[in-house]
Amino acid sequence: MCEMLRFQAGYFGRGPENDAWIDEILEGLHLADKAHTNMRALSGGMKRRALIAQALAHKPPVLVLDEPTAGVDVELRQALWEFIKRLNREGHTIILTTHYLEEAETLCSRVAMMKQGEIVALDTTQNLLDRFQSKKLKLKLAPARLPESLLPLQRGEEGNYFTLALDETAQIEYVLAELRAAGISVEDLQLSEADLEDVFVKIVGRQ
Repeated sequence: MCEMLRFQAGYFGRGPENDAWIDEILEGLHLADKAHTNMRALSGGMKRRALIAQALAHKPPVLVLDEPTAGVDVELRQALWEFIKRLNREGHTIILTTHYLEEAETLCSRVAMMKQGEIVALDTTQNLLDRFQSKKLKLKLAPARLPESLLPLQRGEEGNYFTLALDETAQIEYVLAELRAAGISVEDLQLSEADLEDVFVKIVGRQ
C-alpha cells in the first residue's frame, strides 16, 4: 500500500519528502499495520480506507469526499472524523457530501441542504440550528401509546419510547397534562435541542 500511495503522490509532483505525510495518513486512518500489504489482500472496509488515503496522498489544499463513511464501521468513522477535522484546522478546505446529518453537524462549518437536486438551504451550521429553536422530548410511557391529541407532535417511536417535537419548553406541561388525562404514566423523560435532522425535515416540509 505504501508504494501505491507514493506513486499517487508522484503524479502530483510529490517526491520522497512526502513520505512523512504518507506515514501520517496511514496512522490517522489506522492503516499503519497494512502499510506493506497488497491492495488485493485487503478486506472491503480496509480498501475503503486505502481509497481515502489515496485521495490524501498528495496533501491536496481542497479535498472532496463523497460519502466517505457510508457502510464503514464505527471505528473508521470516528478516526476519519478526527482526521478530517485536523486537516481543516491546518488550512485544508473539505467539501463533504453525506446522508448522515449527524456527520455534517459534527464536521461542517457551512451546510447546503438539497432536495431533488436543488439547494433548499445554505448557511452556517449554527445559523441553521438557530433558525429552528425547537426541542425534542423523548418519553418512556406505560402503557406504550400516545393519546390522539399528541400524535401531531410525534417524530419517532421505538419500543416504549416516543419522540415529540416541541416549539418551546412550555409545551412540556401541555404534553404531561394530556398524558395524565389519558391515564398514561411517564417512566422516563429526556429533553434535547433540535439537530440538523430536525432542521432538514422542517425545511424540506416547507418546500
